[in-house]
Amino acid sequence: MQQLPGKLECELYNTGGEGVAYHDSDSANNGSGKLNPANGTFLNEFRMKEGVDISYTKAHDHIDDNPYNKVKRDMNQFYVGWTQPGEWINYTVKVTKTGSYPIGLMYTANGDGAISIDIDGKDATGPMKITSTHNDQDTIAWRQWHHWNSSPAIGSIMLTKGIHVLTLHIVANGNMNLDYLEIK
Repeated sequence: MQQLPGKLECELYNTGGEGVAYHDSDSANNGSGKLNPANGTFLNEFRMKEGVDISYTKAHDHIDDNPYNKVKRDMNQFYVGWTQPGEWINYTVKVTKTGSYPIGLMYTANGDGAISIDIDGKDATGPMKITSTHNDQDTIAWRQWHHWNSSPAIGSIMLTKGIHVLTLHIVANGNMNLDYLEIK
């Protein structure tokens, strides 16, 4: 269980599998175990038998430490990727103080997109625009999914003290990598 206000790590979603903890458009984890082959390491095999697509930031070949980042990235940090509209992920959270909070995001987006958040099954934010990090100056096509940015306020949310289920929805475009939401 993650605590709010604070940082909500996107890869630390609930257990329970497809249709309970998350909905993913395919059953494969396209990051852990696939792009990052199963080799006995924690980073490559994190939640690899689940459908949510998880990878981690890498320095080799300047994948995630490239000059097109808008913010400096720490390496070996998990993120949820290969996102598609209609996908969702549940998080059980403990809210320590009732209040209205801005929502920040560490992300990449190969095209403008949108996400939304439900609290206990009810829309709490409406669609929140995610601004593209695509940069035509980067001639390495696959790296368009690795231009990191941080936005301090893509929207806001009202939270009440207690235990809640927060659902993150991919609303439009997908093609985003989501590291964490910052709610504070």
